[in-house]
Amino acid sequence: MKCKLFALLLFITNLAIAQQTVFEKSMGTQTATYFETIAFYKKLASLSNKVLVKEMGQTDAGYPLHLVMVSANKKFEPEQWHKQNKVVILINNGIHPGEPDGIDASMMLARDIANNTITLPDNVALAFIPIYNIGGALNRNSYSRVSQNGPAAYGFRGNSQNLDLNRDFIKNDSKESQTFARLFHWLNPDIFIDNHVSDGADFEHTMTLITTQYEKLGAIAGAWLRQVLEPKIYEGMKQKKWDVIPYVDFDAANFNKGIDMFYETPRYSSGYASLFGTFSFIPETHMLKPYKQRVAATFDLMLTILTVASNNGTALKKIRKQNIIAIQNQSKYTLKWQIDRTKQSQITFNGYEQDTAISKATGLQSMYYNHNKPYSKQVTFYNYYRPVNEVVKPNGYIIPAGWHDVVARLALNKVKFYQLKKDSLIGVTTYKIKEYKSRTVAYEKHHPNYAVKVTEERDSLLFLKGDYIIPLNQTNNRYIIEVLEPTGEDGFFVWNFFDAILQQKEGYTDYRWEDVAAQYLTTNTKLAEELIKKKLTDTAFAKNATAQLAYIYKNSPYYEKVHNRYPVYKY
Repeated sequence: MKCKLFALLLFITNLAIAQQTVFEKSMGTQTATYFETIAFYKKLASLSNKVLVKEMGQTDAGYPLHLVMVSANKKFEPEQWHKQNKVVILINNGIHPGEPDGIDASMMLARDIANNTITLPDNVALAFIPIYNIGGALNRNSYSRVSQNGPAAYGFRGNSQNLDLNRDFIKNDSKESQTFARLFHWLNPDIFIDNHVSDGADFEHTMTLITTQYEKLGAIAGAWLRQVLEPKIYEGMKQKKWDVIPYVDFDAANFNKGIDMFYETPRYSSGYASLFGTFSFIPETHMLKPYKQRVAATFDLMLTILTVASNNGTALKKIRKQNIIAIQNQSKYTLKWQIDRTKQSQITFNGYEQDTAISKATGLQSMYYNHNKPYSKQVTFYNYYRPVNEVVKPNGYIIPAGWHDVVARLALNKVKFYQLKKDSLIGVTTYKIKEYKSRTVAYEKHHPNYAVKVTEERDSLLFLKGDYIIPLNQTNNRYIIEVLEPTGEDGFFVWNFFDAILQQKEGYTDYRWEDVAAQYLTTNTKLAEELIKKKLTDTAFAKNATAQLAYIYKNSPYYEKVHNRYPVYKY
């Protein structure tokens, strides 16, 4: 009996030790390091059978990406969670380790559930990524977030490749994003939360929130998110004395004309998750609020979403399933959205008036937010989008086998495809890249293409054994179309995966082509007539022999057909 009592006391003592985080011990002034965070969760898992810590794959930093799973019934199989109709919630922390609010808040939330201080509902299962950007977390300093009010030290925004991981969910340059994709599809979360801290103007609100763009999520789930789920989250936070507002780019905002809902393309975590029908939220606490206050708001928001999800679990699961089926079967997909200014909402914004004063740094006039002049006003919030670039769904796509980097990313995201077993002549629609621009300055390891214009034509092409056939009868249809259509805002063409086709590989020597071109014109009278007309209407062209030879070449069978021909074909 004494042994059992001693063991019980030892267990309680150990659990009590695990209750204290670095954040709590420092009275809200410090955040845990990467090693302290992982040690905390491993200790918690050793003391509670509600918690499991898994290594999910590698990161650029050379350390594994951990996943902390929390389940009331002590079962940790996502497939079973979904069969049991549990709402699966994935929470990501430390994608920008200089914004560590979620790191500390999640440790406390997991601890409180393990200790039964907070009851995890039976119809909810939680999964935390303790720190996503491990390389950035290890690059610890006290200076890079110069506008932020604490903690005392924190990580850096760039990862071990100096990549911003919240721009990498589509292009998958980092091992982190590759591991995340596997983790994400394994969990298939119903709700995704990615904790951040904002930059920008000074105002009274501690918590701002990015919500998945309703229209992009899909008609069924988007309407329910707008009308039910999001309002209940805002109301739950209000009951906890947090006045939440939507996140906006306050530096670019004009409050007299209204502010726009954040536009989340799939490079961002929430935009990526929405491609798979997941309700997503990006909390953005206010950088100037004390660290202790920001962590508390993040904790309460996660708890609120957990509670709202549980209370509306049956409807949420049903609506998400219906939405995914509807998206799979729709005939058109939107590649680009634009704010619809014929519709709007109203939000109450509590800010501070701007004043000017002599700067102590420069001795010149400078703007500051006057906390002695608070105000509250109704602001027009444009949170409706309309489609401006739509594509009709083909039966599927064909990708030649050589584009293995693209195929690898499709496989990473659970896209189903098969390879041709023999050489086959197939009727397809081809794209020709007619116009595009590229960034002149590097952006996240690339020089992205934009302002893309294409032409289409039908053709019968010979595809080879081993080429990939991707049918569009999948739950991942939206992802497939987003990444493979050349005019998509975050597709693989944007991120330079197909840039090799933009370079001409063969050419001619002028003096030799002179004779061949002359001979070709004698057999192609239509081109000869077009050449004469162009000379008559374009005097500069008429005087430029090089331009004329190039014109003949590009309109002859000698010109390589694959130049600027997009290597993804619709059938």
